[in-house]
Amino acid sequence: MKVFIFPPTSLILSDLVERFGHEPLVMMRVIRDKVTDLSLDSPPLNVTPEDVKAGLKYAAVDTPPGVRGRLALIGPLIENADAAIIVRNADYSFGCVGCARTNEYLRYMVKRRGIPTLEVEYPKENEEDAKNFVYSIEKFLRDLKEGKKNGRD
Repeated sequence: MKVFIFPPTSLILSDLVERFGHEPLVMMRVIRDKVTDLSLDSPPLNVTPEDVKAGLKYAAVDTPPGVRGRLALIGPLIENADAAIIVRNADYSFGCVGCARTNEYLRYMVKRRGIPTLEVEYPKENEEDAKNFVYSIEKFLRDLKEGKKNGRD
């Protein structure tokens, strides 16, 4: 299954999803595809007219360009996802989008899709919390693989 992860720049979540046999939908792959595309003159600074149009699908023209740009990159990941893992209150070093409004909208997009979703709190207190964090993600991914409803039956 294709699993959208939030924050979409988390290498740790990406690795966990892959280890349990799913495809992580992450921003790093989207960026890689953009900067290795021959149509860009000096990546990653250039954007194409298609990039601008893609952002308008998710946000109005008067939305700040940074929000619209992030949505243009991440929106299609959510549209293609079969499931999602959302980590709330993660440290910036865990993975970051860098914009609170974009983050709120992305979580809304996932909920609106109605796909199986696991929401977990980032473990900040102790090692036991960290183990439970990883265990809950592992259980969710195993349940998805077994075809259990919502990934958590």
